[in-house]
Amino acid sequence: MKTENEGLIIAEEVIISKIYNVRGKQVMIAQDLAELYQVDTKALNQQVKRNMRKFPERYMFQLTKDEYNRLRSQNVTLKRGQHVKYLPYAFTEHGILMLSSVLNTTGGLAQESSPDWL
Repeated sequence: MKTENEGLIIAEEVIISKIYNVRGKQVMIAQDLAELYQVDTKALNQQVKRNMRKFPERYMFQLTKDEYNRLRSQNVTLKRGQHVKYLPYAFTEHGILMLSSVLNTTGGLAQESSPDWL
């Protein structure tokens, strides 16, 4: 199945490949969501910080260094030799829906009503 929006087609397999199990929850990482929403990771993080009250821990949490390193070793999230300045946020399904409401974008997943991945 493919999702089409504004001429953009995102294969279901691409989305599924960006879902991780962290703390017993299925989540997507801010960097991957920024790519799917077609915004900079910095802009996504700024919107989240401006709207923190909309993101309780059941919607979003920041990865610990150990969690990030485990994900990084399992997947190619950064090229070898690159480092993140801040640990990334992880978003649950409800967090992703809330994120779509705070992002000012029409690209990528922003117009999707609900990711069907839980």
